[in-house]
Amino acid sequence: METPPLFDSHLHLTSARFDEDRGDALDRARAAGVTEMVTIATDPEDSRRAIRLAEAEPGVWASAGLHPHDAAQFSDDLFREIEDLARSETVVALGETGLDYHYDHSPRETQIESFRAHLDAGSRTGLPVVVHSRAADEDTGELLSEFAGRTTGVLHCFTAGKDLLEAGLELGWFVSFSGIVSFAEELAPLVRAVPDDRLLIETDSPYLAPVPKRGRRNEPGFLPFTCEAVARLRGTESDEIASLTRANARRFYGV
Repeated sequence: METPPLFDSHLHLTSARFDEDRGDALDRARAAGVTEMVTIATDPEDSRRAIRLAEAEPGVWASAGLHPHDAAQFSDDLFREIEDLARSETVVALGETGLDYHYDHSPRETQIESFRAHLDAGSRTGLPVVVHSRAADEDTGELLSEFAGRTTGVLHCFTAGKDLLEAGLELGWFVSFSGIVSFAEELAPLVRAVPDDRLLIETDSPYLAPVPKRGRRNEPGFLPFTCEAVARLRGTESDEIASLTRANARRFYGV
């Protein structure tokens, strides 16, 4: 039986780490059955690169946003630029936004301001919001609750606690898992707690390569390994996870 196609719901194809072989990486992904993907932006210039790539490549879409690591750049003018870019036909989400209190590359108050702006824009545009949250469960949950019923989105590369998972699910958000699940067994109860219709998978490439590729640059063609790990943790077959996560991603991103 032919393996169902896969949808990589979050990766960074515009990363400089793909500059030498971006086309080859896409060819390898398609050969591995990864036929659709969303390349996630981290700032306005990266959003432009993502849009150009999505315009050139079938089965690739883009986001527009400002990563919490770069939130120190945030201003009203910069965010108007992001909203203008989000009007592109290939843009299917806002972000990556959120809060990162582990690295604190940007002041926390500015991260919150930027995150709130993305959530507000999501409520006005209808675009889902892609959220990064690390060591910031309480503030992330409070901001999601602030926009309850107005904004939807995904908690991407989920490694946070049970409380944030439950809060996100109660508000109707999606949850995505990366290759971390292939080696972090403590995530197993969280992987199993996500309803079938709210589950997504991703590579987050070029970061977080799954076992058995751990330690290498990640790429979208490695998504089957994450799919297999999620299936194992949920006690099902990888074909089932491939089919339901692809359907969920297409519904979530409206493609």
